[in-house]
Amino acid sequence: MKLVFDDNEFCRELYGERESNLKILEEALSITLIARGNELVMKGPHDRLTIAKELLEQLYKTIQRGFSVSTNDVRRGVQNALQSENTNLDEVFSDTILFTKRNQRIAPKGLHQKIYVDAIRRNDLVFGIGPAGTGKTYLAMAMAVDALNRKAVERIILTRPAVEAGERLGFLPGSLQEKISPYLRPLYDALQDMVDMERAELLLSKDIVEVAPLAFMRGRTLNNAFVILDEAQNTTNEQMKMFLTRLGYDSKAVVTGDITQNDLGKGVRSGLEASEHILKGVEGIKFCYFDEHDVVRHPLVQRIVRAYALDEERFKSRKKDKDAENIDESDHAESGGDDETAEA
Repeated sequence: MKLVFDDNEFCRELYGERESNLKILEEALSITLIARGNELVMKGPHDRLTIAKELLEQLYKTIQRGFSVSTNDVRRGVQNALQSENTNLDEVFSDTILFTKRNQRIAPKGLHQKIYVDAIRRNDLVFGIGPAGTGKTYLAMAMAVDALNRKAVERIILTRPAVEAGERLGFLPGSLQEKISPYLRPLYDALQDMVDMERAELLLSKDIVEVAPLAFMRGRTLNNAFVILDEAQNTTNEQMKMFLTRLGYDSKAVVTGDITQNDLGKGVRSGLEASEHILKGVEGIKFCYFDEHDVVRHPLVQRIVRAYALDEERFKSRKKDKDAENIDESDHAESGGDDETAEA
């Protein structure tokens, strides 16, 4: 299969430095790509060549529209293409939410992130559920800052439960605010990445942006606000209900969390997990899911998430087998006891 592009300069960006983008495609799809100027000859199984063709054409359109394409974009593009037949990467990568203080563009980096961003635009309550590093909180923060800039809301409220992950909160020095600060640090960091330090401090001092632990939400009605609940897997069912019923007029809420990283005690049901069963199908609420393919941190994080997921599956399988063995032994013991009684 041959592809012919109309601009050599765009082609160079598409191919990547030392054709690094083409090498990613070759490795991921098990095909061969031979670049000759603006012509690209592709060899391999037809179904894989079709994926490569659609992917390269969409990335080329993205570059034509003035957006850059990185090797990570190509990797995620291949993953999206292998997962879905209807992925339009041009729409995904060119959907700009806002620009950071360093003039860097914040945009979805994959199909699931695009679905998530669109869901936040269309719904008043969105749940983002998936492993660490998939951009759930960061994108929610970007959407909140954008809404504030557009005056769609008057304030942003960021909250998370102050649940300990092994450490003891009481041993930390300082006042209550100083003790909870480490738990809220990721939200501060995301905000300060999007607006300059001066503006961030001004927004915080005037309570236009409020960062507080979940316990401080009780009894309040949050009108005309963009509310983000982070680390929601560490809420109890009662806390989740309390938070969701705070939502007032002209407000929007995003709830993010990773069910596999629950720090609640044994026997305590996660409010995030419960909400999946209770609220699915309710109009105006959207659940968006991420997996290890959506991880946008160091590539090693993706492999770590996958390894833990496999270990969890093996643990569940072993537990299921052990439970089955215990049932068999119990049945056998009961059967033996009946025989002895009958003989007596």
